[in-house]
Amino acid sequence: MKHTIIASPRAPQPIGPYSQAREWNGLIFLSGQIAIQPHSGQLEQTNVQSETTQIMANIQSVLEAAGVGMDDIVKTTIYLTDMADFKAVNEVYAKSFDRYFPARETVQVSALPLGARVEISCIAAAKKI
Repeated sequence: MKHTIIASPRAPQPIGPYSQAREWNGLIFLSGQIAIQPHSGQLEQTNVQSETTQIMANIQSVLEAAGVGMDDIVKTTIYLTDMADFKAVNEVYAKSFDRYFPARETVQVSALPLGARVEISCIAAAKKI
């Protein structure tokens, strides 16, 4: 079974021992993204909407490195430190997809890396050549 490491210089580098993404058996598994700005390495913390916007841009950059796009995402998991942010995150998240929304769950957690309020991970379908 084929597996490939996927990395994009336009997305933040991992802050731990993991890959940005990995393709395996026709699926692309993206590690959770928080709102790290790739150019500065700093966490975007203006508000939960700006965090979500940065996260979705990071995800798109990794997917582009894999040769796919946002509509190829089949599953996401959203982690929030405060479920009161659910509506605001949904408003930004919804704008990231043209046609189909992925399956997903949203869960509240006690904390996220670097003090982030939102983290999103996903699984996408790899394009067949």
